[in-house]
Amino acid sequence: AGSAGGGCAGGPGAGQLCCLREEGERCGRAAGNASFSKRIQKSISQKKVKIELDKSARHLYICDFHKNLIQSVRNRRKRKGSDDDGDSPVQDIDTPEVDLYQLQVNTLRRYKRHFKLQTRPGLNKAQLVEIIGCHFRTIPVNEKDTLTYFIYSVKNDKNKPDLKMDSGIH
Repeated sequence: AGSAGGGCAGGPGAGQLCCLREEGERCGRAAGNASFSKRIQKSISQKKVKIELDKSARHLYICDFHKNLIQSVRNRRKRKGSDDDGDSPVQDIDTPEVDLYQLQVNTLRRYKRHFKLQTRPGLNKAQLVEIIGCHFRTIPVNEKDTLTYFIYSVKNDKNKPDLKMDSGIH
């Protein structure tokens, strides 16, 4: 858990090395802001990728190289069932992975409460991320409508709703 240079100053992985070991050797690359979770470890172990968490690492941040490697392995797995129609692999590759570990536990709990997700009490952050991640991936998104609304909101300054309520200062 040294402090090698690299990474963005002040970012989650700033000044730290990637927490992974590849073929027995600790990765020497600078850690970014992507986290390594048990779910990711399980999905890559099924693909026989030879990377693992270094037990001596004091954080879960990984370098951009391993982040991209993991995403490519996971996308290959997603595409397998949809090889028969040509358009779906492109859609799977473009599907971004949301890192819910970056959220605070209170935010995860509010999400759980908002969507009325049934869970047992006293879950830790990893368990909340797992449950919320499964739910989050099931929410359908109409990309065209979402982008249209986003552009409309930006053009009409609708992206700052809280500021309009604050004592008339805009």
